[in-house]
Amino acid sequence: MHNPPNRLAAYLLLALSMSLVGSYVALSKPLVATLPVFLLAWMRFGIGGLAMPHWLIKPADEPPMTRTTRKLVFLESLLGNFLFSICMLYGVSMTSAISAGVIMASIPAAVALMSWFFLRERIGLRVWAAIACAAFGIGLFSLSKSELSAQYGQGLDANLTSKNVLIGNLLVFGAVLCEAAYAVIGKKLTGVLTPKRITSLINLWGFMLMTPLGLYMAVDFDFRAVTAGTWLLLVFYALAASVWTVWLWMTGLKTVPAAKAGVFTVMLPISAALVGVFALGETLRGVQLLAFGIALLGVVLATLPARTRATPAKLK
Repeated sequence: MHNPPNRLAAYLLLALSMSLVGSYVALSKPLVATLPVFLLAWMRFGIGGLAMPHWLIKPADEPPMTRTTRKLVFLESLLGNFLFSICMLYGVSMTSAISAGVIMASIPAAVALMSWFFLRERIGLRVWAAIACAAFGIGLFSLSKSELSAQYGQGLDANLTSKNVLIGNLLVFGAVLCEAAYAVIGKKLTGVLTPKRITSLINLWGFMLMTPLGLYMAVDFDFRAVTAGTWLLLVFYALAASVWTVWLWMTGLKTVPAAKAGVFTVMLPISAALVGVFALGETLRGVQLLAFGIALLGVVLATLPARTRATPAKLK
């Protein structure tokens, strides 16, 4: 098995993974406007699979997969790819964006609790403080977005009835649990499989799970209406979502505990906002910058080296 990266390199890989997620989420707006969601997801897995068929080959030094490992690979794709997408897409459509943003702020805490319960990871006070900063920063950012304030000034859309909002909030929380399970199961898998194998296997499962819905959407879709620029953006989105971000995350997880890795999810909204500013012409307000500062403080707290106690010299 390949040697895991050192602690600092692992932190950088985790941060880069979540930054890429935020980037392609922000840049995927034109894709969602052009392509049906499930067709987009199906083509994403298909393009990702074409980019890494050689990653499916088992390395010579990797032991055969046990029945438990196969189940974990399937669950990683089912929860982290398939159900997460469905819960998030439909949840956001049924509730307000501000509610979804605040609920998503609980991802670091959900990862920590699951890693404590399932992986028996010991979580110190400083990591809990980092999780609190991350959650508070993401929540504050969601509450302070100017477009959300405008939305609330006009009142909820007529389609957002109280029943729909409740169901939408529950679906978004389901997406939080799926994302937390993705981090915890990924930590288990990195102990027996290489990051490349994990990336390719869960992408293959994602493609198979999404194929019925993708084919259904593709039957009546006019592919000739898609511009060359949209196709190029689709290729970037597929490679980033299915290959680069997963490989970076799994490689970092080989070294970093799952609870601490969950803090790096703060990089997702930060990078998405920066792409919005520099590529989409959006603006950031002072409260949003403060929110990012608090969230990044959580990353600093999580990554500071632990102080080691000096052992007293023995008397001769």
